[in-house]
Amino acid sequence: MRAGLFLAGALIAGAAVAQQTGEEAADVPATKLDVPKNLTVFGKSDPNVYKATAIVNGEIITSTDVEHRLALVLLANQGRVSAEERERLRLQVLRNLIDETLQIQEAKAAEVEVKPEEVNQRYAAVAQNFKRTPQQMDIYLRDQGSSARSIKRQIEGELAWQRVLGRKITPFVNVGQEEVQSIIDRLNASKGAKEYRLGEIFLSGTPETMQETMQNGQRILQQLQQGGSFQAYARQFSEASTAAVGGDLGWIRTAQLPEALAEAAQNMRVGQVAGPIPVPGGVSILVLVDERQVLTADPRDAVLSLKQLAITFPKGMTQAQAGPQVAKFAEETKKITGCGSAKPIADTLGAEVVDNDQVRVRDLPPQLQEILLNLQVGQTTQPFGSLEDGVRVLVLCGRDDPESANGPSFDRIMAQLEDERINRRAQRYLRDLRRDAVVDYQ
Repeated sequence: MRAGLFLAGALIAGAAVAQQTGEEAADVPATKLDVPKNLTVFGKSDPNVYKATAIVNGEIITSTDVEHRLALVLLANQGRVSAEERERLRLQVLRNLIDETLQIQEAKAAEVEVKPEEVNQRYAAVAQNFKRTPQQMDIYLRDQGSSARSIKRQIEGELAWQRVLGRKITPFVNVGQEEVQSIIDRLNASKGAKEYRLGEIFLSGTPETMQETMQNGQRILQQLQQGGSFQAYARQFSEASTAAVGGDLGWIRTAQLPEALAEAAQNMRVGQVAGPIPVPGGVSILVLVDERQVLTADPRDAVLSLKQLAITFPKGMTQAQAGPQVAKFAEETKKITGCGSAKPIADTLGAEVVDNDQVRVRDLPPQLQEILLNLQVGQTTQPFGSLEDGVRVLVLCGRDDPESANGPSFDRIMAQLEDERINRRAQRYLRDLRRDAVVDYQ
């Protein structure tokens, strides 16, 4: 579902028109806004007059709110953002917060409740992803210039909007069984064709604002190419409901995509980011997470039983100091001749042993996938890791190869069709909220 996070800009569209003259102005669809082709601008436009605060239907968004949310974006980019780009991101974050406020307000008007304990539970899950307790996460965020309140506010907005859509839109979206069966028949007929696991950042735009939307997309793409987190940018800026899961579209076939996205996916390498790509209603930025063939067994779908041996290092230890210990670890683990001999060798090294069953090759980092696919049962990988996270090896205890590929799931395809229709209605719904809102910039 495309649940919006951007403020569609009548002001942006007007500014774009006001800055054009002569032949450029002739390209503007002035008839829609009743703007003359030849106009005179009275006064000087200075965007710096506006501070990064707003009052949305009486609810205040402070500059602190903006800075705390901006810090999350900068954190995802490890601080590698120019001063100019930081200012653009600050304005974008303000738009996101305005939309988030509208969504929460709409939920309250519809008497949709999001309980504090639900938000805290989600926050604890976020902290766990960072290998921290909620209390440690609070301190970490403060050190980064953000706050727990900012993340919890975003969680509240996501939950509230999902429930509003679940009450007002989802029950009225229907997909016929015949439609789903038709897609399944086409998939069966296209056995062996490729399907892709994609991530998407969707930015909505109208003909009047498309130029600005494209520029926003290009700036986001540049940050991603410089190492920015796709998932973090999707959560902050995507107008799709998949923003809540980092933009993940799941496994999808080109026939299910708009033509422009299908063409892009077919020409991308795993891990590559592409865009911004014009699509109906806006632009998309894609990342190709993985690819496979439809209804064809893939070795990477094999399920492994692994045993992991790991050693860690004291904080502050240098590479040179850790070198002898790593070398000994590598030499001793070569002596492993099966999972039964792993524990005694681990004990001599003071290494931690962890059993990992039911691990799909596909879910492992690409570097390990190729190594493990070439191992025989009882063999070990080369050591890998870092001083911060520790060095480890994996022992292959067993492998269950895929007997056949999974067929298309009726329920999954139906859910995808429903999501597409809910996306379109949700986008219109948020657009109406923006249109009716009273936003006072301070």
